[in-house]
Amino acid sequence: MSLLVTGTIGIDTVETARDKAENVLGGSAAYFAFAARLLAPVRLVGAVGDDFPTAFRDALNDPSIDTSGLETRAGSKTFRWHGKYLEDMNQRESISTDLNVVAEAPPAIPESFRDSPFVFLANTHPAVQYGFIDQLDSPGFVVCDTMDLWINEFRDDLLKTLSRVHGVVLNDGEARMLTGKDDLFRAAQAVLDLGPTLAVIKKGEHGAMLVTRDDLLVLPAFPTSSVVDPTGAGDSFAGGMMGHLAATNRTDIAAVRSAIAWGTCAASLTIEAFSVDAIRAADREALARRLARFRSSLAFD
Repeated sequence: MSLLVTGTIGIDTVETARDKAENVLGGSAAYFAFAARLLAPVRLVGAVGDDFPTAFRDALNDPSIDTSGLETRAGSKTFRWHGKYLEDMNQRESISTDLNVVAEAPPAIPESFRDSPFVFLANTHPAVQYGFIDQLDSPGFVVCDTMDLWINEFRDDLLKTLSRVHGVVLNDGEARMLTGKDDLFRAAQAVLDLGPTLAVIKKGEHGAMLVTRDDLLVLPAFPTSSVVDPTGAGDSFAGGMMGHLAATNRTDIAAVRSAIAWGTCAASLTIEAFSVDAIRAADREALARRLARFRSSLAFD
């Protein structure tokens, strides 16, 4: 089944304690699309400026990614982000963020995309997110992402979006910030009170937690000794998760539990290189092999 993603497509500069990558392809929708396309066809909606490199556009023109929803706006500039990771890669600082085209009117969802049964609203202003929902015909399963900025400064808009989605993906700090609860399980339950039927809490190197009214799943991160660039890990996680659901055309709890594992493995591939290079180079077989190793590592009597 077709999977629609809306979000940022940008140009990143990323620094770590050991290396630096300048002016590379980034953005939430880009990471999501490269991960999800390993499992299901992706419909991409976003906007870039006329400074968007041809090489990046060529990279996005993957056979499993439909880029007919990608707008190029004459006279506009592409979203840019410059970030620096500390020695502890769980910590980073944003050196600069240039919203550029993201500060303009959001792109419209093409008519041919509006029947998408699976939809992921990657991180952007919550008012834009529910504006996208209004453009859809009758989506079967909608999941959104969010961040601390929207929680702190646009809470009413975020609550409106959460009341209209089936699921939400957010990190542990954001879950606590949104609900005011320190205990992560109680925070996830409080998120469900806001409307979603499932909450996925990302815990970085400590894995992820899925909470519904009747179910709980806690998975560790896939162990990898090659962490090069954590940027896009969360978006790739969401891509693997939603890609599995779209591929199986299922949203029952068993499918969602499996989807969390697929997402975990997709994220682990992404962090092994700067930008989208590692997840773009991967194929479904590579992801499936990693899932098999992950499943084996969790088995016990």
